[in-house]
Amino acid sequence: ETRKMAGQNQNCTLIKDLKPGMNALSLTVIALEIGRPNTVKDNQEVRTVKIADKSGMVNLSLWNEPGKVLQPGDIVRITRAYTGMFKTCLTVFTAKFGDFFKIGEFTMTFSETPNMSEPNPELA
Repeated sequence: ETRKMAGQNQNCTLIKDLKPGMNALSLTVIALEIGRPNTVKDNQEVRTVKIADKSGMVNLSLWNEPGKVLQPGDIVRITRAYTGMFKTCLTVFTAKFGDFFKIGEFTMTFSETPNMSEPNPELA
C-alpha cells in the first residue's frame, strides 16, 4: 500500500465550499497577504491573512506565533480549523489544538476568485 505523506490532500476542504459554522476542517492553502497585527486583550496578537487554494480565496484569522513567522507564498496545512463570521465576512479560524504547519512555498496553483470573504450581510 502507498502511504500518504502528512500534508497531502487527504480530506481537504476546498475554500469555495466553506460556509459559516463548519468545523474540524483540513485545508491546504497558500498565504497571499498577511495583515498587520492587532493587539487585543492579554497582549494577544491577531492578524488577518488572505489564503487561497485552487478553488478560491478566504480570510484566515491567525493568532500569535504562527502569524509572526508566516510569509507570503508559504504553503500551509491547517487542521481542525473552523469557520465563522467576522463582521459580515466569512472567516477561517484556527483551533488551539489544530495543526498549522508549512509544507512548502510558492509552488501551488491558486485562485483569488471567488473571494469567500467578500462582505455578505445575508450570511451574518
